[in-house]
Amino acid sequence: MQEKQMARTVVVTGGASGIGAACAKAFGEEGDNVVVCYHSDQDAAHAVCAAVECAGGRALALKLDVRHEAEVENMFDSVLRKFSVPQVLVNSAGLNMSGKKVVDMDKATWDALIGTDLTGAFLTCRRMLREVEKAKLPGRIINISSIHAMAMRSGGAGYDSAKAGLGALTATLALETAAMDITVNAIAPGMILTPMNERAMEDAIFRKKSESHIPARRAGKAEEVARLAVYLASADAAYITGTTITIDGGLSLMQALGA
Repeated sequence: MQEKQMARTVVVTGGASGIGAACAKAFGEEGDNVVVCYHSDQDAAHAVCAAVECAGGRALALKLDVRHEAEVENMFDSVLRKFSVPQVLVNSAGLNMSGKKVVDMDKATWDALIGTDLTGAFLTCRRMLREVEKAKLPGRIINISSIHAMAMRSGGAGYDSAKAGLGALTATLALETAAMDITVNAIAPGMILTPMNERAMEDAIFRKKSESHIPARRAGKAEEVARLAVYLASADAAYITGTTITIDGGLSLMQALGA
């Protein structure tokens, strides 16, 4: 293993809860400067910042709607003033499936999903890459995707399309940046116990039924995803780029069974 690296500036979108919050805390444990971007829950973001600092890092909470270019640009400007050029970006901001079939879906729902889950990542990746290229620094981008980029669900057209597009964006950016010591990878979680899976967290019967479909016979933890993100951002993972790593206890392997 490599020696522990110097503190970097890490930007985590969707950092106030779920996988984003777990990633922020995990980078705090690495001693990094962590920017916790949040959409609306300021108290939750400040609680995550406190956990980051308790773990040994430095933290900054910034309000951000990733769909809006001006907000993304302003967020990065604030990061540069407070810390330094961000060398790690974790795109965890996202909306879940609407549950609406295409025939019933209004354009506003579609736009919100694509804007948050795909366009937002484009905007944050673009600005982060401009900064690290200008500073001639290595960089690490980790996009939080989903197994539903490949395993589709009825009622998930916007979400599934956004996550599939995120995989294509990840691979394309990897090609464009590999020669500059910049890696771009995605993580595709399955069933993870976060607020996005609120029913599974609160309804034991529903959770048990859902977990029965997972070969590992359990749901995953946000901290497990976070540890993978930390690895992908490390020097040990410098030769990994353009890939999507699935972390789902084997769930996606079950697609074609029973038919």
